[in-house]
Amino acid sequence: MIAFLGTGLLGSNWVRAMRKRNEDVHVWNRTALKAKALEETGAKAFATPAEAVKGANRIHLCVSDDAAVDSILEQASLNFEKDVIIIDHTTTTATGAKKRTEHWKAQGVTFIHAPVFMGPSNALEGTGTMLISGDQELIKKLESELSRMTGTLMNLGPGPNEAAAYKLLGNHLFLSISAGIADTFMLGKALGISRDDVTDFIEQMGSAPMKNRVARLLQGNYETPTWELLMARKDARLMTEETERVGMALDVMPVFGAHMDRLINNGLGAKDWSIVAKEAVTE
Repeated sequence: MIAFLGTGLLGSNWVRAMRKRNEDVHVWNRTALKAKALEETGAKAFATPAEAVKGANRIHLCVSDDAAVDSILEQASLNFEKDVIIIDHTTTTATGAKKRTEHWKAQGVTFIHAPVFMGPSNALEGTGTMLISGDQELIKKLESELSRMTGTLMNLGPGPNEAAAYKLLGNHLFLSISAGIADTFMLGKALGISRDDVTDFIEQMGSAPMKNRVARLLQGNYETPTWELLMARKDARLMTEETERVGMALDVMPVFGAHMDRLINNGLGAKDWSIVAKEAVTE
């Protein structure tokens, strides 16, 4: 039996996909109604993490941040089965991923971090990319099951924090490119250059990833989030913290983070993250 803790945008669709494969799934979510809604798929919702993991041989997590992972696992640990395997898909600090792996190993519990570059539709369809690192024998054991959840399972080696590090690196790239593109559109607006002409210019100058970022920012679908602004802001915070932890500093991301804070303070935290560019790309 599988327990899934955290049934937000990604988690809920992973559970739906698991149920389509007739897997027995127990679910828990801090907002109980989100877990309860999955009972229509045949999943069983529980009021506490400890109740949800009772009898589970595999536990998946997809929650908000390091603190949430630590708190939920401590609560759930009351009912951990002897040979349970914990797979954490949360975007966390690399420092936290390493500490958790070591902490739970000392408790005789297997923990591995496997964050993703996936949206809700990817979780439902089993596409996108899942990163993983750590115990290579464990990864071989999990490879078949995890491959069902994603299009590409990328093994980054034996380091317990490598997957977390590369997930932050990738999200930093996405946010940084998007912040730069938004500035380009804003400058174009200030110079009287139309949105379409700015788009054409970027496409002439940029590569495929740049074009994809432009398309995402222009889509304007803020009400059906694939990555909530609150979660993007959390990731930007993690990037800043990890850099400052070793006495270094980022220049762009703290400023961009302040921009996200202003939007969140205006009640837009649950919108799609691309709302950061709304003012710049709206004609």
